[in-house]
Amino acid sequence: MADPRFFDRQGPFALRDILASVDVENPSGGSADRQFQDVAPLATAGPTDVSFLDNPKYLEAFKATRAGACFVDPAHAEHCPEETVPLATATPYLAFARTAGIFYPTESILTVDADGPTVHPTAEVADGCAIAPGASIGPGAEIGEGSVIGPNVAIGRGVVIGKHCTIHHAATITHAIVGDRVEIGAGGRIGQCGFGFAPDPPGYVAVPQLGRVMIGNDVNIGANTTIDRGAGPDTVIGDHCRLDNLVQIAHNVVLGKGCVLAAQVGISGSTKVGDYVVMAGQVGLAGHLKVASGITLAGKSGVTHDLLEPGTYGGFPAVPVRDWRIKVATLSRMAKKRNRNDG
Repeated sequence: MADPRFFDRQGPFALRDILASVDVENPSGGSADRQFQDVAPLATAGPTDVSFLDNPKYLEAFKATRAGACFVDPAHAEHCPEETVPLATATPYLAFARTAGIFYPTESILTVDADGPTVHPTAEVADGCAIAPGASIGPGAEIGEGSVIGPNVAIGRGVVIGKHCTIHHAATITHAIVGDRVEIGAGGRIGQCGFGFAPDPPGYVAVPQLGRVMIGNDVNIGANTTIDRGAGPDTVIGDHCRLDNLVQIAHNVVLGKGCVLAAQVGISGSTKVGDYVVMAGQVGLAGHLKVASGITLAGKSGVTHDLLEPGTYGGFPAVPVRDWRIKVATLSRMAKKRNRNDG
């Protein structure tokens, strides 16, 4: 269930009404009148939730899901649990996107009063806080003891900021729960909509992003870094992480504790990173990967597959750093030899 501090849910809806809106045929039997309360990922969905399977990588999660109904490609429908209604479609992600839009048709707009600071009457600001001019604290937000909210900072509805945090000027935080002693640099963007679109012949359909950003204690986030909220699961930044300027964290990413990310690192959606992982500048990770604890990635490395053994990796695609250096040296020798032969 999406956190009601951040999202307004509509419904319940009968399955037949949901399917009429997404152009999917009603299943056989009496399921069409069944009422559904929400949408949810496979792993957390319950009997009154609608889910989906699009990526075969999550087939095991599909087999174990408790979802009441699930959009699924006909090729995988045979693996549907007995208690789950299979909703066969060639475009399950698109069908889910449209269904999520039925339950969550609108998103609250973050407003800022330039003459502020403006603190909504329902917000809670603890003793010892400092709120600079131009800052805006939204409805239901909570600011912990001793925290500093800089000029023109925008704190959205329901956001929780822990104790002794510092939010520098012009940062924006929505859909987030922030721990204690966290510092967020100028222009940071925390909790904005993740990059989720389902292909549709006329164009693309936006997938409502219904998760949060969960930031642990003692985290430092650099200027102009962006952390997207989850699509359903949360985006998680573990305790003691250090993120440099201009880092991009996509929806559903999980960073373990003590990770260090240098400038211009980009992590694609749903990738899981272990503890004390170090990424040098401009490292890029593809989506839906696993990176084990204790790994170091050399600058400009490109990770395209799971890395499950601790160690240092480099290159594109990333391999153990010794192998990468051998490849670079070999190519260099081959190029020199060719140049001599051409001369």
